[in-house]
Amino acid sequence: MSEATTTASAMTKHPAPRSPLALDAIYYALAVAFSVYLFYYYWTSAGGPLVLAMTLIPIIYVMFTVQALRQNQFYPKLPLTVNYVIAIVYCLFSLYCAYYMNTNYLALGEERNGAYNTQDILIGGLMALLILEYARKRHVPLFVLNIILILYAVYGYMIPGMFYHAGLSWHRVIAASSVELATGIFARLPQLALTLIGSFLLVLSLLRGFGCVDSLLRATKRVAIRSHHAIPQSAVIGSMAIGTVSGSGSANSITVGSATIPAMINAGLPPATAAAIENASSMGGQLMPPVMGIAAFLMAEFLGVDYFDVVARGWVPALIYYISVATSVYLLAIHYRTRMVIDRTAPKLTWRDKANLGFFVATVGGLVGLMAALYLAPQFAALDMFCIIGAAMLTAHVAFLLHERTFTLVEFVKPLKAFLDSFIDMLTDLALLLATLSIMAGTLVITGVPTKLGFLLVEAAGVNIAAMVGMGFLFGIILGTGLPPAPVYILVAIVIAPPFMQAGINPWVVHFFAFFVAVFGELTPPTSITAAITSKIANASFYVTLWRSVQICVSLFTLMVGIFIHPEIVVEPGIDQMGAAYLVLVATLGITFTLQAIYSESRVIDVSVRLVLAAVSLYILLSFNDTLSTILSAVVLGIIGYWLVYRRTVEETGIEEVVIDDKTGLAPVTAGRAPGRMD
Repeated sequence: MSEATTTASAMTKHPAPRSPLALDAIYYALAVAFSVYLFYYYWTSAGGPLVLAMTLIPIIYVMFTVQALRQNQFYPKLPLTVNYVIAIVYCLFSLYCAYYMNTNYLALGEERNGAYNTQDILIGGLMALLILEYARKRHVPLFVLNIILILYAVYGYMIPGMFYHAGLSWHRVIAASSVELATGIFARLPQLALTLIGSFLLVLSLLRGFGCVDSLLRATKRVAIRSHHAIPQSAVIGSMAIGTVSGSGSANSITVGSATIPAMINAGLPPATAAAIENASSMGGQLMPPVMGIAAFLMAEFLGVDYFDVVARGWVPALIYYISVATSVYLLAIHYRTRMVIDRTAPKLTWRDKANLGFFVATVGGLVGLMAALYLAPQFAALDMFCIIGAAMLTAHVAFLLHERTFTLVEFVKPLKAFLDSFIDMLTDLALLLATLSIMAGTLVITGVPTKLGFLLVEAAGVNIAAMVGMGFLFGIILGTGLPPAPVYILVAIVIAPPFMQAGINPWVVHFFAFFVAVFGELTPPTSITAAITSKIANASFYVTLWRSVQICVSLFTLMVGIFIHPEIVVEPGIDQMGAAYLVLVATLGITFTLQAIYSESRVIDVSVRLVLAAVSLYILLSFNDTLSTILSAVVLGIIGYWLVYRRTVEETGIEEVVIDDKTGLAPVTAGRAPGRMD
């Protein structure tokens, strides 16, 4: 679920040398103790989330440091001895910080609130400095932004114009970034990472550790070999399925893309197009319930609602997105006349794969059912599914080992170790990321920047809703060029929410707009991690991949506009939501067919049909007259139907079949393939 990952860079590096056994022992002892304590907290809520964050954020930094040492990524340019000395200093201080914060949380929150002593500021400030060092290592743009905001908070008196302020003392800024419990590194964002998001990460890590994700990929590959259209669609289906429990575009792209991108290239798609298909499909993982991206959890926190309220409204936009992407991929497959690849080397599904697929479906269905039907709090729904599915998977694992007569301690522990590795890696990165974002948000609040930017937004747009939407979109896109989706969502929501709501826009509409803008930010260079990963796998141009991804992701544009014209999509789940979703979906499909389908060999007729389809689709999307839009939707569906009945047959003439087997490799079995239009 982490919005930023080191996966892309790791793909280009050689494997790190094996870490010393003592270091492994320390790491896993910490990981087990941490996980047990956190699991205990989930069931008892002992001490509350504030004490949890004040105690565990420094401990998480210790695990981050030890893991960096294990992977030889701590300070790789320094001698090993120096690395160990620095790591020992970091860890000892972090452990002391955890002890100090745990034993002084009442005094910090009550007795010394606003009047912190020198020791409070020193310990809190040094811990915040370590969090910023984490950001420097993993999220350089976010690190730079935090430094700029901190300097602005202190030296704002040097800035002319409306962004002038009297300047704050270093004591005030350090307190706001650390021991001030409403804004610092122990505030609501890292608390959210350790509680609600952490409980869902347990479920995701369980599915990964016991091989459910791998089984899903094998099943997707089996489906792909049945049709030349199914090969590129396997990227969409696989990413959508994994997106239900991952909420991460980068995780999807490396997991699914490593299998689907080579298959799409073998089938005849240009490398950049194959990478763009996987990129667009993977990005949707952030939209797909029940485990959406980090920004969706932040949305629930901002709005003060239950996370399931976000999930209930998120299904419709996610389905619109994936239907649109699947349609684009279908049209691209026909455009490039993808070959039928018969892969005889594709492994058949074992009974264990089928059991894993059953566990995967049961997990997704169980999460939704517990939250929707039994009204269980999301955190407890995730914990219940973790216990139920975990027990079932462990039982199946033991049964498999006994049946195959391969039961050993090493084999028994293997999925448990994979589960623990996955859980600690994701939670460590996520908690420290949100602690970094908490520094950013706190600095913004104490300097009053959001209010000033909101005023500029309203002034520039002249209180015109369409202009305000455009300005908000541009603001988000600029942020997206350097920041991952979570901080983009926070900044966009903080800045645009007050003026939009003053203009009468429903809060759900405002925050979903910020959410969509943040997701779209993944398509902006130079920091699109998913595009970097997919283009690297395909050996394609990064920028060409991004451009083709934008064409496939047209539904993000229609959703950003559609929620203002048809707010029922996100305001309240129900019948009204379905009607609004129908209109936005039809408009989206119409625009997709306008951009990618060919209606006649005659250029005049083809362009004329495209213009009519585009005009009607845009009217449906932008019109407040739902009755007329519903009538006109028949025109869009009619043109699409014409293409499906008549033009598809022409486009699919002469499809070539290719067989992959152990002896021949890749070889065509039927000739007569019409020339494709590679570019």
